[in-house]
Amino acid sequence: MERNFLLTIEYDGSNFSGWQRQPGVRTVQGELESVLSKVCGGEVKLNGTSRTDAGVHALGQRASFRGEYGIPTDRIMTAANNYLFGGRRLGTQVGDVRIKALEEKPLDFHARFDAKGKKYRYVIQNGSETDLFRRNYCYYVPAPLSAEAMREAAQYIEGTHDFACFQASGGQPRETTVRTVHSLTVSERMAPQPQEEQEEKEIIIEIAGDGFLYNMVRIITGTLVEAGLGRKKPEQVKEIIKSGQRSLAGHTAPPQGLYLVEVYYE
Repeated sequence: MERNFLLTIEYDGSNFSGWQRQPGVRTVQGELESVLSKVCGGEVKLNGTSRTDAGVHALGQRASFRGEYGIPTDRIMTAANNYLFGGRRLGTQVGDVRIKALEEKPLDFHARFDAKGKKYRYVIQNGSETDLFRRNYCYYVPAPLSAEAMREAAQYIEGTHDFACFQASGGQPRETTVRTVHSLTVSERMAPQPQEEQEEKEIIIEIAGDGFLYNMVRIITGTLVEAGLGRKKPEQVKEIIKSGQRSLAGHTAPPQGLYLVEVYYE
């Protein structure tokens, strides 16, 4: 009997060439399909919700797959994680991807097409000293950032707009560049440094919406950073969105500070 499964996955994207399966390189999709095919005793092809780029991390990526597999549902996750974490080696790198949850869904369920929205987090280290051990997990900005200016700029992004100005070239063609950003917050906290008795400021950007264009979150982050540095006035963001011109928006923030936090279905 055919069955349909939904996975919740977390991974450290540092050593992956992104999510999507590609020949000759290590990807999250390729790694998981290899392991799940071994566990299920038949070919597994995943349908992921977000094609994260190389270096981008995930706390709550979702993917579905279907097929006629005899293994009990509760055994699939346990056996797959055993492979992924080195209990039964497949010649892969160990410990940077994990299945957090697995559940059976109706046969007409599709992880990507049934998703209602996503939430991302972007982490910025802001201070005079870079943290060597966090270089793959945040964006280091040495010059002082004004979180207040970034918050002021963020208010112009919330809501339903044509976000063509925040779309990078090279992505898949879209029928429309109109999206709804349900929330966009900018917060700050002090982060301890491992080598000295000092703290550095972290700025955390969280954004949730019904969908995102190619590199949209990273370009929004770059635009907010430029507002925080005083290179752009917060109120300019309104005109940037209205213009639809990528050249007027900020730089594309690097991938390592970005985390896919959650995919919503309700």
